[in-house]
Amino acid sequence: MSTAALRSSPGWRTPLVVIIAGCLIAMIGFGIRSAFGLFLEPMTVAKGWDRETFGLAMAIQNLLWGIGVPIAGMIADKFGPSRVLAVGAVVYTVGVWGMATADSSLELHLFGGVLTGVGVAFTAFSLAMAAMAKVVGPERRSLALGLGTAAGSFGQVVFSPLGQGFIGAYGWESALLILAASALLIIPLAFVLPTQAIGKGEVPSNQTFRQALAEAGAHRGYILLTVGFFVCGFHVAFITVHFPSYVRDLGLDPTVGAYSLALVGLFNIAGSFASGMAGQRWSKKVGLSTIYFARALVITALLLAPKTELTIYLFAGAMGVLWLSTVPLTTGIVAQVFGVKYMATLFGFVFLSHQLGSFAGIWLGGYLYDTTGSYDGVWWAGVALGLLAAVIHLPINERPLARLAPASI
Repeated sequence: MSTAALRSSPGWRTPLVVIIAGCLIAMIGFGIRSAFGLFLEPMTVAKGWDRETFGLAMAIQNLLWGIGVPIAGMIADKFGPSRVLAVGAVVYTVGVWGMATADSSLELHLFGGVLTGVGVAFTAFSLAMAAMAKVVGPERRSLALGLGTAAGSFGQVVFSPLGQGFIGAYGWESALLILAASALLIIPLAFVLPTQAIGKGEVPSNQTFRQALAEAGAHRGYILLTVGFFVCGFHVAFITVHFPSYVRDLGLDPTVGAYSLALVGLFNIAGSFASGMAGQRWSKKVGLSTIYFARALVITALLLAPKTELTIYLFAGAMGVLWLSTVPLTTGIVAQVFGVKYMATLFGFVFLSHQLGSFAGIWLGGYLYDTTGSYDGVWWAGVALGLLAAVIHLPINERPLARLAPASI
């Protein structure tokens, strides 16, 4: 596809239309996968698997998600995001369908791990957010990224109670089939997104893909941002997959776990939106450091407090505010420092680190539970990593590169 074709888009693709479509894609794609933790208990009981078996499938899924996002970003940056998202939706559907029909751990790992992971990667909200970032100027970009992240959280609010309701009404197999069909809704929305290569408010650049990667790789702040995002993945993936079972192990009703995940998503709508607004006015790196430090405090409070329904809901609300509020600030730093031309690719590699953290959190959760009968070791690891991430982000240089100076005035 020519550069001219990439820059052109029908007049009806206004910023508002693009942002709405991008938010819906983020809501559906992220919402479906956020409900997978609800299936740990019924699937392992029905199939006779241990939690490590299910946890490994989810860990593989998150790993493939992480590996696939940079690849999807490269293709989207070159040819536009629409076809990438459409293909991803089909693979996503096949993977979740396969989870429902899996009769062995190998099939679970293939469908629920590999295929679903690739499908999630090629429908990632980062692809939609990169398209959204290109239709607004730098002065509104952080806010738009906050909206996209909040939409993903709203998907968690919607799909967590829906998933639990489907399980209760139709059984876990049918519930997975319904979620699989829901992924197909991404396809028509994908073709609403623009294919332009240059972001609004930026001057044309002749920078090549390889030059962009070399530039980012030599930037210390980009490396620190990538390392720090590992911690975000560790936290959110462990909680998403294992928290419903953790709540049930405490002797509480299973609906408490489902409602807790919904609360996380609900409060993160406000957290992500507030993060985007704050990142528009103040230092993004300081915001990230504050979020990770606050996560460490919230997890510590959970471990030390009495384990009641109120404690669980308070934890869910507090963690929800901090949940994906890292995303608008992290993506905002990438766009602010390097521009948006290769934003999907550059954030994709940062996100790979996030998913390595996700793999570690999910697998370690299942392994330690099966060997010790408790999740406490993973919780305390999350506290230590949160404190480490709070320190790592402070030295980041978030000033735009010199080549972006004309566009940032």
